[in-house]
Amino acid sequence: MRNVQIALMVAVSLLALGGMRLGTAQPATPNIIFILTDDLNADLIEFMPNLKQQLVAQGTTLKNFFVNVSLCCPSRANILRGQYAHNTQILTNLMPTGGFEKFYALGHESSTVATWLQAAGYRTCYLGKYLNGYPASVSLTHVPPGWTEWYSPVAGKPYSNFDYVMNENGKLVRYGSRAEDYLTDVVARKSIDFIKRAAAEGQPFFIHLALYVPHSPATPAPRHAQLFPDAQLPRPPSFNEPDVSDKPSFIRNRPLLTERQIAQMQDLYRKRLQSLQAVDEMLASLIATLQATGQLEHTYIFFTSDNGFHMGEHRLNSGKQTAYEEDIRVLLIVRGPGVPAGRVLEHLTGNIDLAPTFAELGRAAIPDFVDGRSLVPLLSSTPPPLDSWRQGFLIEHWAEQRQENLKTAEGVWEPPDPMEREHTQQLAIPQFAAVRTKDYLYVEYVTGERELYDLNADPYQLESMHSTADPALLQELSQRLARLKSCAGKSCWE
Repeated sequence: MRNVQIALMVAVSLLALGGMRLGTAQPATPNIIFILTDDLNADLIEFMPNLKQQLVAQGTTLKNFFVNVSLCCPSRANILRGQYAHNTQILTNLMPTGGFEKFYALGHESSTVATWLQAAGYRTCYLGKYLNGYPASVSLTHVPPGWTEWYSPVAGKPYSNFDYVMNENGKLVRYGSRAEDYLTDVVARKSIDFIKRAAAEGQPFFIHLALYVPHSPATPAPRHAQLFPDAQLPRPPSFNEPDVSDKPSFIRNRPLLTERQIAQMQDLYRKRLQSLQAVDEMLASLIATLQATGQLEHTYIFFTSDNGFHMGEHRLNSGKQTAYEEDIRVLLIVRGPGVPAGRVLEHLTGNIDLAPTFAELGRAAIPDFVDGRSLVPLLSSTPPPLDSWRQGFLIEHWAEQRQENLKTAEGVWEPPDPMEREHTQQLAIPQFAAVRTKDYLYVEYVTGERELYDLNADPYQLESMHSTADPALLQELSQRLARLKSCAGKSCWE
């Protein structure tokens, strides 16, 4: 039944295109589609058959792709500007340390990957979730510079995928609770329409498609609400970890997860799988549209997430923001002209690399302030050797005080994760900085605590080596981390 549903959706997409190629004009530079999910941990792609068949099997997977900050707004600022958070100054989701309002106040919107590509002749389109708190104190109809077309929720409940108000190129459009109002499907239809129009005009296009799923409440489309009835929450060796004596105090002081907490995670896990099915169907429809318009072989498709997500590892309830692998490592999957099919690369890469990658593909100028490096060399048939690529990637985290009166008629605020709701001040994740290398994760907390994991010997991060490791190794990693914490521009390439 599942395959039949997918086939029907693709057929409908093709019929909507009139059963013919709407345009075959090939622009001088390639089209770029960037699909960004919200809180998608790497393991969940196993439940997305179209993604596996159309992107993983037909493209290259960067398995060591990391986020600088495992939190929505800082990560999205990393992506838009190609900078680490200590340089964007977007450290959290909320003012005064982060959020859309600070991004706007700093003037960051004047120079993003959108403005660079638009200046290079691209037709650009943003669809879905923008920066947390958008549009805050700015007009509800605010459209940031660089975007030819703009479709982003400004009020209501977009995290539920229903009952929201969308800013559509300066016009406010209200969506309700009908099946056709499901947000993932709405932005999918608008993406298809944009591709058709851009292809007919022969202008290269860049689509930034930012989805709200599988972020909680992970509401599925009604057609998917009964799927995966028997799906079981994964329980790796780190799940509800019995011995956390090696961990920092914010972990050590946690009791074991209760059966009630685990049952709630089980329910959320099933909903996360269900909510991703509309994304998977959207991907099939986008590819069918590209094929029908003659653009598929001239288009790069990038797929990733703004951060990972933990569910029970190290006694942690559902959430993110730690330095552990579940939160910082997400996959980047790329399909496009000349990109080898079915290949997996181990090079250290991250979300600060996306903006310069898109810019190089589009022959756009890359500002000197960019900390990331273009991934274009990794997309060829002869990528550079591992030892000539980045050897360390910076992970950062700042604590924030959640305000309970955030939601207003003028703004859309991210609902807290279950772990955030349970936090006391003593259990909150303290500020930290970490360096992820090919073999190690090394973390320094503002409390003076440290962690060190040999990821080859201990992939589930069960035993921190910080108290037993060779002092020379600790010193080397600490010095490398210190350099990255203050790096800017090309000095961040390490």
